[in-house]
Amino acid sequence: MWRWVAQAEVDGGEAPGVTIEENEENRRLREDAILKAATTFFGELDLCNGDGRRHRRAAFT
Repeated sequence: MWRWVAQAEVDGGEAPGVTIEENEENRRLREDAILKAATTFFGELDLCNGDGRRHRRAAFT
């Protein structure tokens, strides 16, 4: 319960610290950075089969 009171004081500007809004923004920025890094990583994977040609999926018959 004391954490709620302490956070309310921070949010109200009565005590130093990170507000809930700042914490949520920081979390969102971290998530965006992780997604961007993953997209870059997987986008750069070499999907060639060794001879420079990309793999083709087999057609279902």
